[in-house]
Amino acid sequence: MTWLAACPKGVESLLADEIRHLGGEVERETHLGVIWRGDLTLAYRFCLWSRLASRLLLPLQESQVDNVDEMYEAARSVEWPSIFAVGTTFRIDFHGRTDYLNNTQFGAQKIKDAIVDRFRDDTGARPSVDKDGDVRIEAQLRKGKLNLYYNFSGDSLHRRGYRLQPGKAPLKENLAAAVLVRAGWPALAAEGKHLIDPMCGSGTLLIEAGMMAADIAPGLNRQKWGFEGWLGHARPLWLAEVEQARQRRTDGLNAMTSRLYGFDIDADQLSAATQNLSRSPLAGKVHLERRSIEQLRVQNEVVEQGGLVVCNPPYGERLSELPQLAPLYQQFHDATMRLPEWPLAVFTGNTDLAKSIRRPLDKQYRLMNGQIATRLLMFGAADERSAQPQGSMIRGPVEAFANRLKKNMKPLQKWAKRENVECYRLYDADLPEYAVAVDLYGDWLHVQEYVPPKSIDETKAERRLLDVLAVLPEVTGIPAQQIVLKRRERQAGKRQYEKQNTEQRFMPVREGNVQVLVNLKDYLDTGLFLDHRPTRLQIAGLASGKRFLNLFCYTATASVHAAVAGAHCTSVDMSRTYLNWGKENFELNGLKAEQHVFVQADCIQWLRDCNERYDLIFMDPPTFSNSKRMEGVLDIQRDHVMLVEQAMRCLNPGGLLIFSNNLRRFDLDMDALKQFTIKDVSAKSVPFDYGRRPNIHHCFHITHSV
Repeated sequence: MTWLAACPKGVESLLADEIRHLGGEVERETHLGVIWRGDLTLAYRFCLWSRLASRLLLPLQESQVDNVDEMYEAARSVEWPSIFAVGTTFRIDFHGRTDYLNNTQFGAQKIKDAIVDRFRDDTGARPSVDKDGDVRIEAQLRKGKLNLYYNFSGDSLHRRGYRLQPGKAPLKENLAAAVLVRAGWPALAAEGKHLIDPMCGSGTLLIEAGMMAADIAPGLNRQKWGFEGWLGHARPLWLAEVEQARQRRTDGLNAMTSRLYGFDIDADQLSAATQNLSRSPLAGKVHLERRSIEQLRVQNEVVEQGGLVVCNPPYGERLSELPQLAPLYQQFHDATMRLPEWPLAVFTGNTDLAKSIRRPLDKQYRLMNGQIATRLLMFGAADERSAQPQGSMIRGPVEAFANRLKKNMKPLQKWAKRENVECYRLYDADLPEYAVAVDLYGDWLHVQEYVPPKSIDETKAERRLLDVLAVLPEVTGIPAQQIVLKRRERQAGKRQYEKQNTEQRFMPVREGNVQVLVNLKDYLDTGLFLDHRPTRLQIAGLASGKRFLNLFCYTATASVHAAVAGAHCTSVDMSRTYLNWGKENFELNGLKAEQHVFVQADCIQWLRDCNERYDLIFMDPPTFSNSKRMEGVLDIQRDHVMLVEQAMRCLNPGGLLIFSNNLRRFDLDMDALKQFTIKDVSAKSVPFDYGRRPNIHHCFHITHSV
């Protein structure tokens, strides 16, 4: 019998070796699989014992088809009633597209129709279709060929039955097994060597390693198989293979001498690993403990006996993770130096981060973790270079960035100390190749990466970003754990205010005579626009005894300054979230929010309806907004005259409107607003730390003409 065993990309050659070891005859490796020959007993054995395959498929038919009708006829020609019973439910898994069929659901429907029609013609009855059907038929359409298969294994073979708690970024079980096979673990386990996973997550690598060491068939705990609905199923043959596997499990567990250790700093991850382990046959064979990577320790006898360190560390699938990852890989290197003779197997999607591991790189293998291109890096025993301390990260091209940052910091630190400023900009894409903004918030750094143009190679851009993150702690003295990274893109409407995260971690920072809450992680912006610092301080100096109106108020930081100075404040914004944030800013400064006015409304509509008068108005609208809560669309260049006129209608004689926006090419229509006295104060409103970006915003003082 001929079979097709499917597997993850990059595992094909390993799977071919596994098939040979089980007794199968390999015909050829294909894209994402292996075609092989073996009898029914061997197919059952494969289902039980394959650690690497995703599915085992029994080929039914291969046909050349040029249109949908031919595809239907090819499927209908198969003698389906001889394959499964009419009372059995079935489903179709359709893969592939062509010029006459680009919808897999439609393709599956045509195959289903063909099967049902064949049953009706032959038996007078039709089977039922069910997404959880007992029988799975797989159809593959590629390059004009339709291949039909019976899914012999059923649900994916990577589902061993022990992992109900997947963890945060789990490996599929068969990919974890591939990593271990590539790393040489089966041979080491046969010698009684040991294994350590210092960032074990939900424990997949540990459990797969344990099942190899104890000679446990990975499919032994599965409850359902595709072949159970197949009319050719020989139950006695299957039960004999199961019984043999059970006996091997008993013998293997008794004979197992390898010790397996799993550590993780995350209590939730460790809990998931514990639960997964309890559902495996390895309970009591794996030591799990909550430890940071720096606390990696095992008994001296274990170190001397030797083994393998295997690890699937995080590699920055999420941008926000990157600042902490460079030191994590360095910590991994330092910790594993306590096991200098042990080989290291590191499975990562970021080889740049892995450069912190200063051991000889013996081999590397390409694999795919879902859609992520990854590599298994095999490091040998430590050498003289490995033992040398980590040198300065300021080397190579990134030295130019580090030097510019140092140059910026020297006068900025003096200025900040003199002016009592603790939140300010250190760097803003001063060098085009290092297009980031770096802001200091107390003892934290807020880093924003400007999205590179498409002309810049993505890999090169990521490497530059990693270089920046690597040198920032060295230059600023701020640890990597206190660096927050975001990506800044052109934002439409209120997208800049939308939540990016859910940590809800606020911290107070001081500005002038007030404190305000910032959130460095959850939103693209932090709650405090640093470039408007001089304007807010000016408002504080003007606000005493005044009625103050803050339009598009965001987190109401200008209102806090005004209120502390003795003003009665009205703050208007569309966002309830930010208005509540503003109220918390008031409470932080000992102000009772209920003694002031907070209005959730479209500022444009609110202004049109406003009958109140104010002595001081601050208006900093977005450049563009199409929020669902607004009537129409706000375009600041087009609409600024209307906005100014409406605001001036609410301004008392002798009052002041401070109007600003951050549209770089903004052009105030002086002719349309000639009835007012207008003074461009943009240059004075840009703070010292933004001196390298004098066009960061525009700011105007507008009063009624006398």
